[in-house]
Amino acid sequence: MRICNLVAWRRGIFVVALIGATAGTAGAQWLSLPLAGTPRTADGKPNLNAPTPHTADGKPDLSGIWRADTMRYNENLLPEGTQAPMLPWAAELYKHRVDTHGYDRPMTFCMPHGVPDAMTVAGLPFKIIQTPGETIVLFEEFHKYRQIHTDGRKLPVDPDPAWYGYSIGRWEGDAFVVDTAGFKGLVGDGMGGSWLDNNGHPHTEALRETERFRRINFGHMELEVTVDDAKAYSRPWKSDMLRFTLQPDTELLEHLCENNRDLTSLQQYWKAQEQASPSTAGKQ
Repeated sequence: MRICNLVAWRRGIFVVALIGATAGTAGAQWLSLPLAGTPRTADGKPNLNAPTPHTADGKPDLSGIWRADTMRYNENLLPEGTQAPMLPWAAELYKHRVDTHGYDRPMTFCMPHGVPDAMTVAGLPFKIIQTPGETIVLFEEFHKYRQIHTDGRKLPVDPDPAWYGYSIGRWEGDAFVVDTAGFKGLVGDGMGGSWLDNNGHPHTEALRETERFRRINFGHMELEVTVDDAKAYSRPWKSDMLRFTLQPDTELLEHLCENNRDLTSLQQYWKAQEQASPSTAGKQ
């Protein structure tokens, strides 16, 4: 079982520490468990550069356990050197979150990352299960899951708000394209919904995302996300190209949020700072 100490406060520095989350090989994730169907090199190791596997209907098969190649996507979803076209209220809220080191991010309260944020925590892999009518994403973090419907249905006109929204998928050539709407939005104090990344790019209930997944070969997958939220941004914008590496011969671990001991201290400290410097962060 993986237990996370979400927040540590030392010498006035905010540190997010995922205990047990490593950048090591798959062997550090789970006991070695050679899986049938995994292409291998002459020495028996998984061949991550083997061709992309396909399903019976000829579509690329995204199934497998994946991990982000770097934590940079988790910190800032945008390409380096670029900025999101935030509306004034969103820019103010974003600045507030950066200035306060994101102490009130959802995971501080044991709430999940959102989309695509949940896939960008390098130490916490996710598992894709691809079936003809539905693609399922199992997140190691907090034992959460996401459903992507591929049975031809349309997005609901007014879906119930959810952390991961409501998703439908389709194939465009070798790209798996996912449209998602129905996200939990902000409430008056800037709380209540997910963040697009750990730096705190905000969104509202109007958010609509389009994800384009491409499995480059057996061991590598890319994802580009288009963010469209007219209540928070002046125009749609695209994420950096997110890259993931397959974790072969392994399995997900149990992951719980049950020992966040520093939340009260963080709240007391930053609430005092906010009272000393009043802000309209979160107002729309």
